[in-house]
Amino acid sequence: MTLEQLRIFVAVAERQHVTQAARELNLTQSAVSSAVAALENRHGVALFDRVGRNIVLNPAGQVFLAEAKAVLSRAEAAEAALTNLGDLSRGRLSIQASQTIASYWLPARLAAFRRAWPGIVLDVTIGNTRQVAEAVAEGLAELGFVEGPVENPALDVSVVDQDQPVILVAPDHPWARSPPRAADLLDTAWVLREPGSGTRAAFDLLLERADIDPAAVSIAITLPDNEPVRGAIESGMGAGVLSRSVAAASLAAGTLVEVPFDLPPRAYWLVRHKDRWRGKAGEAFLAELRIVR
Repeated sequence: MTLEQLRIFVAVAERQHVTQAARELNLTQSAVSSAVAALENRHGVALFDRVGRNIVLNPAGQVFLAEAKAVLSRAEAAEAALTNLGDLSRGRLSIQASQTIASYWLPARLAAFRRAWPGIVLDVTIGNTRQVAEAVAEGLAELGFVEGPVENPALDVSVVDQDQPVILVAPDHPWARSPPRAADLLDTAWVLREPGSGTRAAFDLLLERADIDPAAVSIAITLPDNEPVRGAIESGMGAGVLSRSVAAASLAAGTLVEVPFDLPPRAYWLVRHKDRWRGKAGEAFLAELRIVR
């Protein structure tokens, strides 16, 4: 079993399509098929079910996929460690960030780092707070940036900035003319991010401070992305809580109204593993943060 075979298997398993995997890997379709067949034949285990002209990852393949990803992650960490023993003329830095940070806070910092260290490849992935913390814990990302609380004893968490959540409504919503009191928060439907996101945590804190049972809240819709939430609030589906930076364009255009309400600022957190390798590229990126803050 080789690392190349594992990379090919993972590519096929994630796409469940040999041709698409071959195109992504810049290999021939026959080379990809042969690599998968070699894995299956060597160990006498079918990893995919052949259904007509399609392939479907079977239960054995699902178990092996998790192990294959773990092996590749460790191999990448080993390569990064060797690279970081040299200078910063080349290398790779893996970052995972929650949506608001990735969309509105991180890009300028990535650009500054790229200008300073053009030989470093930046591998950036977006998830919610829970997903980012899990990625750092599992070694899939060296640096994580989140808006919500992280409770994992294996992780170091420190504040790098802060953000202001706000309540938002469409211009024809009653709260656009008459701001609510705490008890009035039950008088509207809500458009919310999914549990596990930092934005949802800000809403949960709002309810806690108002001494409101979350089960009593009317939730019109839960969405996994800031932009659909913003659009749903603009359409009049209900009130919502988002970062002021997410809503800035809509507030300027008058399609959303910020409701005056005392919401505490929330921190932007840096998440790092306490025990995993910390490369020079990651340290350089954190040094660059001080330039653009």
